[in-house]
Amino acid sequence: MSSPAYCRPLAYDALRRELPLLSTRRGLVRAACAVASHEAGESEAALALKSLDAMVEAVRSRTPSESPDALLAHMHDVMFDLLEFGGNKDDYYNPSNSYLPVVLATRRGIPITLAIVYKYVAAELGLTVHGVNSPGHFLVAVETEEAHQRSLMFVDPFYGGTLLSLPEAFDRIAQTTGTHIEPDPQLLAPASHRTWIARLLMNLTAIFARAGREKDLYAMQELLDLVEQEHVV
Repeated sequence: MSSPAYCRPLAYDALRRELPLLSTRRGLVRAACAVASHEAGESEAALALKSLDAMVEAVRSRTPSESPDALLAHMHDVMFDLLEFGGNKDDYYNPSNSYLPVVLATRRGIPITLAIVYKYVAAELGLTVHGVNSPGHFLVAVETEEAHQRSLMFVDPFYGGTLLSLPEAFDRIAQTTGTHIEPDPQLLAPASHRTWIARLLMNLTAIFARAGREKDLYAMQELLDLVEQEHVV
């Protein structure tokens, strides 16, 4: 068993423990909290899950039916109107935006961490939700059904839960990356939880490189190597 040279052992070991459980939504949350514990010095997974479960109960208390449309509408009311979760546009490159416990406390984050909040709450309510590993801007897709036809509705938690049609989702990618893109469905393919955590770590690697924080950059690379090695095994 290897030991990290730069990452806090607590964070490294916490992420290693969560990798076998990463396919579950609670495993995704705990893995994201493990990443945050490199800087926090302790894992706050239990507190994060308690906060997320409170959001789930708040939505349920407002929803008289189990209708997916009603659940989704009330979830948006709670997450975006009542609690005012949204993107930290003023300080986008602050590493704290990538740390799920901080995002839950401040209600500000970047697309990928806000997507974790959205995914957990929606899935606990019984909705089928996917992370979307789109270039430049992580999105969420909710499965919907109308006239026995299943389709995906794209949601942007960074911009207050904006609902996006398929063409609008491609436009959002083009706006974020500043490049022309062809509307390839692969750009909006669902992300596995492992891919989700890997992208979170790659984002942090870029943020620390931008800030000249080399030791933290190497720490994120160690965590990323752990995720990729475990996947190979």
